Amino acid sequence: MERKIILLSGPVASGKSELADLLAGQFDLLRVETSKLLRARLGEAQSGRVNLQIEGDELDKATHGRWVLDEFARELRQWEEGRSVIVDSVRIPEQVSAIREAYGAIVSHVHLTAPVDVLTDRYNSRRRPDDVSDRLSYDDIRLNDTERLVGRLEETADIVIDSARCNSKDVLVRVASHLRLYGEQDAGFVDVIVGGQYGSEGKGQIAGHLAREYDLLVRVGGPNAGHKVFELPEPYTHHQLPSGSRKNQDAQLLIGPGAVLNVEKLLQEIAECGVEYNRLGIDRRAMVIQDVDIEDETTLVGQIGSTGQGVGAATSRRIMKRNITTELAKDIPELAPYMCDALDVLNSTLAANGRICLEGTQGTALSLFHGDYPYVTSRDTTVSGCIAEAGIPPGKIRRVVMVCRTYPIRVQNPDDGTSGPMSQEISLAVIANRSGKSLQELEKTEITSTTRRERRIAEFDWDLLRKASLLNGPTDIALTFTDYLSSRNGEARRFEQLQSDTIQFIQEVERVSGAHVSLISTGFNFRSIIDRRSW
Repeated sequence: MERKIILLSGPVASGKSELADLLAGQFDLLRVETSKLLRARLGEAQSGRVNLQIEGDELDKATHGRWVLDEFARELRQWEEGRSVIVDSVRIPEQVSAIREAYGAIVSHVHLTAPVDVLTDRYNSRRRPDDVSDRLSYDDIRLNDTERLVGRLEETADIVIDSARCNSKDVLVRVASHLRLYGEQDAGFVDVIVGGQYGSEGKGQIAGHLAREYDLLVRVGGPNAGHKVFELPEPYTHHQLPSGSRKNQDAQLLIGPGAVLNVEKLLQEIAECGVEYNRLGIDRRAMVIQDVDIEDETTLVGQIGSTGQGVGAATSRRIMKRNITTELAKDIPELAPYMCDALDVLNSTLAANGRICLEGTQGTALSLFHGDYPYVTSRDTTVSGCIAEAGIPPGKIRRVVMVCRTYPIRVQNPDDGTSGPMSQEISLAVIANRSGKSLQELEKTEITSTTRRERRIAEFDWDLLRKASLLNGPTDIALTFTDYLSSRNGEARRFEQLQSDTIQFIQEVERVSGAHVSLISTGFNFRSIIDRRSW
């Protein structure tokens, strides 16, 4: 952030000190209080309001208002260079002019005002008549010429706000926006990872690969999605935390307000990943799954192949049983150290030119609105749905990475019913014969991460690719399981080392999707991703 010197002015009770507190706290600004400077000169015994006014007036006359600049410059030399500063407060035009002449264009002057009757009421509401310094009435204070004429500063101020028509947060937002403290409009960006099929596309592997490039990793959705990341001695499956949590230990982590939480499993994952309180933020409005939610989904497991984790039932309860049995993250004592407002975390990261990765869960064809109802999940799984759950504005999206498998899968229904339609279903034996991979290896791999069920598998669905591309608008495709096209692809470390028919397949994916296949997974190990990105 560009260095700034912010001068505050205004009559007593206009809100200067409260504004200074809010600015300093939210934007890590240094603060100089002229009243403290005067108290240091007078000593505590002589530091009543009247004495401070008299001392300030005498210094103004003796120095033509330059004493504030001199004291400010002396204080500033002791502080870290480059940080912005608030001066609370200036009282005459000469004080402002002296600081502007010394520091030039980085100085901004904010003047707060309000009608006298409002100022009087505010002053009276916070007076303590038993305190000698507060026995003066507001009229007594305005007998001082400098205080009475402080309104003159409004004429030359850069920002003037009538605080009678705003609360303290309104004043903060208006001032911070004027001063561009929230950052430039083009600062920071968000990249989004979504699934283009029925889930289990390998999003965890892609998110883990990209994680090191981001300052903040964000996840939405619920524990009904498991994202597996390669590690030794065993892969790790994330159900609630972002898949880069262990890959990039320096990144901050965030769970958005649209997420649905299994508290016990979340706390276990936090412990297993060694995540400290100051690294993870959980939005206070995220929904919490209760035992009744899991019980309510029992029939769906057999009817549509639901994972039965209680996510849909909890989401329904959030809508239908408000203020009755609904628990949000803020209501769970064990989660208290992680509570945050996701919007604040996201905006502060973006304003600091931070890089954010948002990881969606499940797949586009399982979207509540765009999938084959009723064989869908309980949320919108597209980019639009994911950014809504996180609280990210569309204009901040830089890249959309849509992950697709060479052979899409759906979970097997445990009751021999259908878990939903899938074009041209085939067997793992067919894939083993085509690719040269071991059937036993394929059967071991094609088990769901969350429920440990067998998967159904099908030919690549080109029509689905086109529809998912229309819904998500991907800038990039991450194509996974290319070793299922040929086991020889598992040995490829560069694009040109892929089998020729695989390269043709990738070119066809690019034509149909209208996006570049910039990440290619050739297996599941440390060197199994061919990275063709230009970003």
